[in-house]
Amino acid sequence: MPFIHIPQPWQLPEREATSESAYLNRRRFLQGVVGWGIAGAALPLLGCQKQLTDAEQPIAHVKPLSAQKNPAFLEVGDRPITHELLAATHNNFYEFGGSKNIWQNAQNLPLDNWKLEVTGLVSKPRTYELDDLYKFPLEERLYRFRCVETWAMVVPWLGFPMNAILKDVEPTSQAKFVRFTSYFDRSVTKGPSFPPADFLPFPYQEGLRIEEMANDLAFFAVGIYGHTLPKQHGAPIRAVIPWKYGFKGAKSIVKIEFTDTQPETFWNTRVPGEYKFEANVEPEVAHPRWSQRKERLIADGSQFAWKEIPTLPYNGYGEFVANLYA
Repeated sequence: MPFIHIPQPWQLPEREATSESAYLNRRRFLQGVVGWGIAGAALPLLGCQKQLTDAEQPIAHVKPLSAQKNPAFLEVGDRPITHELLAATHNNFYEFGGSKNIWQNAQNLPLDNWKLEVTGLVSKPRTYELDDLYKFPLEERLYRFRCVETWAMVVPWLGFPMNAILKDVEPTSQAKFVRFTSYFDRSVTKGPSFPPADFLPFPYQEGLRIEEMANDLAFFAVGIYGHTLPKQHGAPIRAVIPWKYGFKGAKSIVKIEFTDTQPETFWNTRVPGEYKFEANVEPEVAHPRWSQRKERLIADGSQFAWKEIPTLPYNGYGEFVANLYA
């Protein structure tokens, strides 16, 4: 399939974004999917052969969430927003299985009494409860999402910049890196379609340099498509670092720790030759098993489904982050 031309990175008019009224009501959205003829493409992703109950819906257990649109992050070129049902049913979350269709297993994730501990080399360590996460000034940002496996989406996240946490806890001058730790309970999270948990270094951990965390793009998402995060997306809080490959975005974070040394991370520890700590999107740097020069955009399940397009350096965010790597 031929390349398509990608103009300057921020050219998608806001009128092409999904309206708030369209995505706040998940039931209306799911019914609309059938009416638009998208169900034929979505159902194979869902693997469903029966009518789903409310508890089994891929967009379940969510609540409307209000956020101010950030005008700096409302355009992503001529790429359409990925339909919510497709984004909700094509996920990596290895604690719940090794296939992309893990959204049903992920509903086992317990969110009651959630706590996020921030510790390490900080002047003001904090423990946030679930309600505390929604008290930060929330923004809506439209970001490209690029998986190291070469598939891509465009997603409207709701949350707050990571530097809000930095201001809250005040890292010391010795803090050079930050480690994110995801929830893990062997009895809850081990998925049937993946090897035993002993095979992989759970809990899932990821990390950044502290100046990467302080960058304006680095984001903690607590919502998506106008509501709180579904569990398969990493509820109740996940990292979103759009200039890096998606595996850097730790899901369901329970601990943030500031350190003076580079932390060991999940995939870099398991397969260091394939998954680097830095993991910036670099089209000229091939994965050992495939090229990164192109990506397959998941969009609306019809003409844009799996459309092959060029990969952009830093996923199109070079003007924000290239100075970090000069």
